[in-house]
Amino acid sequence: MKCKLLLDARGVKENVNVVVEDGVIKDIGNSREGDEVDCSNLVVTPGFVNSHTHTAMIALRGYYDDAELQEWLQRMWDFEKRMSSRLMRLGSEIAILEMLSSGTTAFVDMYFNPEDIKELAEKYKVRGFAGYTFLDSMLDPEEVARRQEGLRDSKHFKAIVNVHSVYSVEEDTLKLAKELAESEGTWIHIHVSETRKEIYDVKRRTGRFPVEYLRDLGLTSLVNAVHLGWVASWEIEELKKARATTHCPTSNMKLATAGAFPFFEMMEGGINVTLGTDGASSNNSLDILAEMKNAVLLQRHNYWDTRIKAIHAFKAATVNGYKLLGIKGGLLEKGYAADMVLFDASLLYPLTRDRLLSNIVYYAGQDAVVATIADGVIYSRSELVQRRRKLGEELNRELEKL
Repeated sequence: MKCKLLLDARGVKENVNVVVEDGVIKDIGNSREGDEVDCSNLVVTPGFVNSHTHTAMIALRGYYDDAELQEWLQRMWDFEKRMSSRLMRLGSEIAILEMLSSGTTAFVDMYFNPEDIKELAEKYKVRGFAGYTFLDSMLDPEEVARRQEGLRDSKHFKAIVNVHSVYSVEEDTLKLAKELAESEGTWIHIHVSETRKEIYDVKRRTGRFPVEYLRDLGLTSLVNAVHLGWVASWEIEELKKARATTHCPTSNMKLATAGAFPFFEMMEGGINVTLGTDGASSNNSLDILAEMKNAVLLQRHNYWDTRIKAIHAFKAATVNGYKLLGIKGGLLEKGYAADMVLFDASLLYPLTRDRLLSNIVYYAGQDAVVATIADGVIYSRSELVQRRRKLGEELNRELEKL
């Protein structure tokens, strides 16, 4: 496909052909072969990674919106105890369609239906990372571990270990999660230091702050630590060992968790910083384009300076996200995953090379996305909207049964 402009974390290229074969970028340059897609009025970027979400919570969008985290969580957990497997499946499928609509081609999920994520990842060729979730008030930890051991990887799915948080599980559960991740050769996805209350409660219970607690249990190198709005300065040094840290700015603002994710300090320290939307009940959107913009704006609001720029958010959503996943992706380069987003160039006005990144991060909405390519498969926006509409009607009928 001959494209007007290509943008990745390294910069912009003009009038370049992208050749895709078997889900991989075969060539970037002037060569042409196979079926051709007309991209002469399109801007192409790498696909985006949503490094933290709860897909099935589409069913909880708009449910109990105006509460702080602990009260909100209790309402979510009460509802989730009544959720049918059908409702979770519908929520996850709609979430994947919504994410594809705004250019997300890979995601990390925390919920109770990873088998659905596996099937849906293969259906839509998106990269899905999920596992059963350790949450002691909902499920017995040994049962979670048993189910997790039966979860197998597939082409587009990778099993990970989900732990809700250090405050919602006992120490023995954290040790079990560590053993499981090590034996399965995977990593741990966990909420950490999300609120001031959390750090006080964990300090009172364990004598340590949350990241210190994970360190002493030997977990730091295994985790994708999410939120971190209340991380202490000395804990940042320990997080250099982590697989990644994930910023969820919109969710943090909506739930009034306050604090300040130390994006710049982590980035300068060599930590792999990624972005997530969180779930549709705490955001309420799964639009990673909006998340990039909000990440920059929230950093500037909290720190009173402009050290965090558009390129940093863009890297977090692309190349850094793929680094978390251990996939060669996030750049428009030969040999990289053919996960891409096609934007209507005429909707990114004024369109110049020097303004393109700004337009993608600060201006572009879902309406500018013409299509998303996941593992070489092209999904047009109109196709995605049609599928979402149909499944949304099914979701409404299922909710009426509760």
